[in-house]
Amino acid sequence: MFELSLVNVKKYMDETLVLKNISFQVYAGEKVGIVGVNGSGKSTILKLIAGIEQMNYYIGYPQTSSYGYDEGFVCVPREATCAYLEQIPQYEDGMKVIDVLKVAFAEVYTIENKMRELEEEMKFLETDNLEKALKQYSKLVELYEVKDGYNTEEKLNKICTGLKLDENFLNKEFNLLSGGEKTTVVLGKLLIDNPDILLLDEPTNHLDMDSIEWLEVYLKNYNGIVIIVSHDRYFLDNVVTKIVEIEDMESKTYKGNYSDFVEQKEKNMLEQIHQYKEQQKEIKTIQNTIKELRDWANRVDNNKFFKRAASLQKRLDKMKNSNTESDKEYRTRGQYVRTKKPKLERNNMNLSFKETERSGNETIKAEGLSKSFEDKVILKDVNLLINFGERVALIGPNGSGKTTFLKMLLGEEEPDRGIVELGASVRVAYLPQQIIFKDEELTVLECFREDISILEGKSREYLSKFMFYGKSVFKKVKHLSGGERIRLKLGKLLYEDVNLLILDEPTNHLDIDSIETFEEALEDFKGTIFFISHDRYFINKIGERIIAIEDNAFKSYLGNYDYYKGITEELKLKAIEDETSKLKKDNKLKNNDEIKKSKKANKRINVDETKKNEAEKAKVEISVQNLEKEIQETELAMADSNIHYEELSKLYSRKEELSKELDEVMELWLNLNS
Repeated sequence: MFELSLVNVKKYMDETLVLKNISFQVYAGEKVGIVGVNGSGKSTILKLIAGIEQMNYYIGYPQTSSYGYDEGFVCVPREATCAYLEQIPQYEDGMKVIDVLKVAFAEVYTIENKMRELEEEMKFLETDNLEKALKQYSKLVELYEVKDGYNTEEKLNKICTGLKLDENFLNKEFNLLSGGEKTTVVLGKLLIDNPDILLLDEPTNHLDMDSIEWLEVYLKNYNGIVIIVSHDRYFLDNVVTKIVEIEDMESKTYKGNYSDFVEQKEKNMLEQIHQYKEQQKEIKTIQNTIKELRDWANRVDNNKFFKRAASLQKRLDKMKNSNTESDKEYRTRGQYVRTKKPKLERNNMNLSFKETERSGNETIKAEGLSKSFEDKVILKDVNLLINFGERVALIGPNGSGKTTFLKMLLGEEEPDRGIVELGASVRVAYLPQQIIFKDEELTVLECFREDISILEGKSREYLSKFMFYGKSVFKKVKHLSGGERIRLKLGKLLYEDVNLLILDEPTNHLDIDSIETFEEALEDFKGTIFFISHDRYFINKIGERIIAIEDNAFKSYLGNYDYYKGITEELKLKAIEDETSKLKKDNKLKNNDEIKKSKKANKRINVDETKKNEAEKAKVEISVQNLEKEIQETELAMADSNIHYEELSKLYSRKEELSKELDEVMELWLNLNS
């Protein structure tokens, strides 16, 4: 069976150890999710599999190794094709999106061009040369079929429809697209490539919900191996059948989807806690026994007690220094296995909101709001009211006007008509999708203190809650990663007194642990939360009301994402049932009309069917004779050795047509005689 495996991989980046003990196997057709905190080495693993990052072995490895050199093996079958999403290749200026997608068919187009060239050449070839050319042409046709060349347009249309790449977008220049748009196009190209191993690094980040749901179905039915790094828990639940967790530079494999992994990990943690407690009891008992034996030996001057105490001390030392391997097979060999002390708390953000005065009951209000860009209508006469304390998610396809509405609400964009405003005593904190600070040259510490009066020591203590420790507070803002930018922005926002949070895709650059910490903090927030997100798990956890943009208007659903999805699926099903019922009704009426017409026609017409049948049979027999005669004449013409290739090709096509026609006429003759 086709297999990909990593065996005891240890990886250094420069002199820093980033992976210590990574081992897992993936079999043909498996869908695997890799999870872990930001910086745990998830993307490095994908790059090692893709061959982008190479293993740096010590000379003579595996017989010898040395500190600072890589160890272990990344085993990918030689014949396997592999594609990695994270890379955004550079293309020539002027190259359109459609041209980039068609690069996936480069080999197919090359074969097709060779076929066309050979067809032109064969018009002037004769005898042996023609036969040789026909053999070559036959091989090209076979290769064209193997590469599925006849379905290129169908494949292209399927991917473009699923990822919502319309004609206008396909004709845009690739190099002028945003980073998110480029990622979507490259994803489309990879799916068209159909590699044996598909490596996806955060594939859902720039897709709307409809496209994510389409991608889920596509990947579930994908024939090859799919390995996904994602913070989208809903996506992982729907796609993967195995989870590889990277923790403390080591890997552990769990069967099932993300929810199964969480359940298994919790059970393992409880078991580890129990084992650790029991082991500590045993160690304490042995320590007490050793102390007592030594006391008795000193009192009675008995050497046997000293020997017994020394024996127990040896056992205790072995227990403390033994392997922490938890494999059951290892345990059966009679060797003692030490249970590691469970890490109940990991380094993560420590978020909390300040108590502040509440706002008025009407927090966000829009009346008769309309907005268009040139000929494109975004919103038309929409009304919206969000009250204090509500947790509302705004959802809709990319380009439907979600971010535009936020900009109008915050005064960054003017509406064409209507009003949109914040209520009385509203203190708002806004977390945008693209986080840019006023001065990117400042350090983290300087940026945080920029608009507030606070001592440096207090600032550093506060920033440590957002995982900025030690020297990291002196890192320049321009060098921060996406996740670090969000943490710094959250730190600035949460320091203020706010009663309304407006969040635009807040989970995009956070790892799962940070998202869950953020969710816990939001659950304790006493104010109003209005947010845009395509993270369905996050919406389910935080959202109590869904506002969906449908047909340039707002439609409200009083529930979380699963409730909204259930309602919309019911409506779709009802629409299909109504349409089916209408078609059945129309067909029934049509059939009734035809039966009535048929009865009337039977009364009026009285034809001798036997005579009519005989006449038909005579006609068919004459047709059979004529066709057989023409086929015979065609075969004689084809036997002429002086005939040209072009004429031969025409005669061969004519013979195929006549044979097909003869088959049809013979079938008709058999029906008439039955």
